[in-house]
Amino acid sequence: MRRDLSLFLTLAITQTTGWGTTSVLAVLAPAIAADLAVPLPSVFLGTAVFYVAMGLAAPLAGRAFRGIGARRAMVVGAVGLALGLAGLGLCTGLVPFLFAWGLMGVAGALFLTTAAYVHLADVAGERARGLIGMLMLVTGLAGSLFWPLTAALEHLAGWRLTLEIYAAVMAFAVAPLVLAGLRQPEAAIASDQEMSPASPASKRALRGQIFWFLVLAIALNSFVTSGMEAVGITLFRVLGADPALAIGLASFLGVLKVSGRLVELVGGKRWSALSTGLVAGALIPCGLLVLLLFGAGPVALGLCLALFGLGSGAFAVARATMPLAFYQKADYAAAVSAIALPMNLTTALAAPILSGLITRSGASATLGLMVLLSGLAFLLLLRLKTLSARPPVRPVALADGSTA
Repeated sequence: MRRDLSLFLTLAITQTTGWGTTSVLAVLAPAIAADLAVPLPSVFLGTAVFYVAMGLAAPLAGRAFRGIGARRAMVVGAVGLALGLAGLGLCTGLVPFLFAWGLMGVAGALFLTTAAYVHLADVAGERARGLIGMLMLVTGLAGSLFWPLTAALEHLAGWRLTLEIYAAVMAFAVAPLVLAGLRQPEAAIASDQEMSPASPASKRALRGQIFWFLVLAIALNSFVTSGMEAVGITLFRVLGADPALAIGLASFLGVLKVSGRLVELVGGKRWSALSTGLVAGALIPCGLLVLLLFGAGPVALGLCLALFGLGSGAFAVARATMPLAFYQKADYAAAVSAIALPMNLTTALAAPILSGLITRSGASATLGLMVLLSGLAFLLLLRLKTLSARPPVRPVALADGSTA
C-alpha cells in the first residue's frame, strides 16, 4: 500500500505538471499573438502540431518503453518538454514557435499519459486499473490548477518568463522526481541486457481483430469527446444559448466528466473495464442524440450534458484500461503506444473539422456527424464484448493420439 501511494503521488504530481505546462495556450495565446504579430488562430496551431507530433512519435515511444523502460523514457521526455518550453519562450516568429511545439509533442509521447500507464502496468499488475483511474481523476484537474497560476505568472513576469519558469520546473523538479520516485520494474531491468524493440508476441497482438476494433472505437470516441471540449461553447451558442450560459454549460460538462471518472474509480472493481467502455460508449451518442432530436431546451440540454458528460468521463478511463483486458503486461506497452497514434491524430483534427462544419453546415449537421461516429464506436465496442465472451479453443484429440 505504501509503495502504491508513493508511486501514485509521484505520477500524479509529475503528470499534472506536465499537462499543466503544456496547456498554457489557453491563457497565453493572446499575449503571444500580439508579441509575435500573428493572428490568434495561428498561435493555436501549436496545439494541433503538439498532438500530431505526439501521435506520430507514439510508435517510437512504444519501442523506447520496451527497450529502456517507461521510467527512463519519462525522464527523457521531461527534459524534452523543458527544452521545448524554453524554446517557446525564446521564439521571435511563427515557424520556430511551431517547431518548438513539435519538439514538445515528441517529448510528450515519452512522458505524458501513455508512459505513466505503461509504468503502472509494469509495476502494479492487477492494481494498475484502479491506479490509472485515480491518476486520470487527478490529472483532469491540470487546467484548473495551472490556468490561474499561468495567468498570475504572466501578469507578474510576462509570457516569455512564465514559459522559462515552467521549463526549469520540468528540468530541475519533474525529471529528478521521476528518476527518484519511480522504481525500475524487473522487466525493464532485464531489458538492459538485450531486448528487441517488439517481441513476436507483441507483433501478433497488434495485427489481430481485437486490436483494430480497439483502435477504431477509441479513435472515433476521442474525436467526438475532444471535439466537444473544443467547440462545445460555440455549439451551444449556435443552438441559441447566450454567451454566459454557453460557457456555464461547457464548464458544467467538465464537472460531469470528472464525475464519470469518479464513478469508474469507485465501482471499477465490480465490473470489467470493457463493461465500463460499453456503457460509456452508449451514453455518449445517446446524449448527443437527445440534443439533435429535441433541440436546446432546458430539459434536453440537462439530459444531454448528464449522459454525454458521464459517458465521456468514464470512457476516458476505459480507453486506458480496456487494453488490460486483452493484453498481457509484455504486450500492453506496444498496444497502448500503437493506439495513441490514431487517438492523438483524431484529437488534433477534431477542433478544426467540427468548427468548420458548424460554420458551413450548422449545429444539426455537426451533431449528426458526432452521433454517427460515436454510434459506430459503440457497435465496435459491442463486437469487442462478444469476442471477449467467446470460450477459448480447446485442442481436439485425434484417433492417433495427436491433437488438432
